[in-house]
Amino acid sequence: MCKIADRFAVFLAFSLIMTVTAFAQNAQPQDAAPFAADRFAQRASPRFQQDDRREGRNQPGRFDFYVLALSWSPSFCEVSRERNGGRSSLQQCSGERPYSFVVHGLWPQHENGFPRDCQVPAPRLSRNIVNTMLDIMPAPRLVFNQWDRHGTCTGLSAQDYFDTVRKAREAVKIPKQYQEITSYLAVTPDEVEKAFIEANPGLPPDAIAVTCDRRRLSEVRICMSKDLRFRGCPEVDRRACRNDKVMMPPVRGG
Repeated sequence: MCKIADRFAVFLAFSLIMTVTAFAQNAQPQDAAPFAADRFAQRASPRFQQDDRREGRNQPGRFDFYVLALSWSPSFCEVSRERNGGRSSLQQCSGERPYSFVVHGLWPQHENGFPRDCQVPAPRLSRNIVNTMLDIMPAPRLVFNQWDRHGTCTGLSAQDYFDTVRKAREAVKIPKQYQEITSYLAVTPDEVEKAFIEANPGLPPDAIAVTCDRRRLSEVRICMSKDLRFRGCPEVDRRACRNDKVMMPPVRGG
């Protein structure tokens, strides 16, 4: 009885193998291809669509407003010295002229997010333009970098972009108490914002954000429309410094 059962089991297994083999041989290869392609498309399309959206957001001239970033140069130089054993060879940190607030950049922004590197490679920047910007952006490398990363997204020529940078800087008045700091000054981000608002009529509270590292004030960022009028920017404002107090190192030579 056991032998009959064993033979029957072998027969069933053999029949099953033959059936599967025949099905595989009769299947048309092209039937599987659309399924595989559709599955690949389903997996890949979200990533491709995301890239398409990113490319669309990086079209030169397509942005909503500017952020003028004013860097507190003494903080930048102090960080540089800490990273280099107490020394810094950077021009704005070791040259003859002391700097206080300098222009880090003028950045095109979307209401959410921002464009960047809109032309790769970027149109060449003339040395003459670089030299004319060094009074407010005290490093050639900074000027080149800001053009490549942000200027190319404005849709402006290099000359027009840096003319706009200068106009934006001239539209903002630095509060008197922060023009010549001669010793370490402890401030709250709210104090700095309030001082800038008082010095610049029409600057709303949600158009300015103070940024910081763990203990120092880094930048003051001010939002402007394309015609360089102050305007609110909730997303930028939300990224402001949350420290209770920050230090402003003194201007070199003070």
